[in-house]
Parts: sequence; structure tokens; C-alpha cells
Amino acid sequence: MTDTRGAARSGQLSVGRTAVDGIRVFTLRGEIDHTVKDVLSEALLCDLLGDDDAVPPRMVVDLSGVTFMDSSGINVFVAAYQAVGESQGWLRIAGAHNSVLRVLQVVGLDEVIPCHPTVEQALTA
Repeated sequence: MTDTRGAARSGQLSVGRTAVDGIRVFTLRGEIDHTVKDVLSEALLCDLLGDDDAVPPRMVVDLSGVTFMDSSGINVFVAAYQAVGESQGWLRIAGAHNSVLRVLQVVGLDEVIPCHPTVEQALTA
């Protein structure tokens, strides 16, 4: 299943969604800031609302196409992490470029949400 949301304008965020062996993979492209936090939040959190409780949600967020992220993105990831944790699921981040990874490291989110160099490594960790 593939679902793509977002704007075509440069710098805006687009969100693609696929599933690999029951694991949701969200592929993000663009910039994550206060202007797109609702798009990201809707993509990650609203996806969980329609889920049946029989299978804990497992999610990988591919940040390899993200060129910028501020604290707005951190807040959304914390909320997503808490939501999947409440359902006994997990969230992993993959492919963050150095500038985005640095933001995750500065606030210590990489110690809470596992960060992997590639989507493949995040899927099999």
C-alpha cells in the first residue's frame, strides 16, 4: 500500500507510506518545521487510530529525504513514540542526514527512539 501526501513546493514536506511485512514505513521528503508539523502528525498518529489492537503498531520513519528539522519534528516524534508504546508497538528512525541526526542527538531523542543508517537496518533490528 502506498499513500503520498504533501506539497510539491520546494522545502515543503511530503509523506509516502508503504508497508513491509506488516511494518509501516513512512518516507519523508522536504523540511520538518512548524508549518508542516500537522501534516506529519496526521500521517503518523492518525494512521494508528484506525488500527486494530490485535497487532501492535510497528513503524519506521525514513528521514533520508529530510533536509531540515526543528523542534516541531521532535515533538511529533515524541508523540508518535508514546502512542505506539501505549499499544506495545515500536518506532524507529532511519536514514537521517547528519544535520537532522544532530538535532535528534542534541535533545537525546536518539537515546529513546532507535536511529539506524538505513531503512533495511531499521526493519531488521
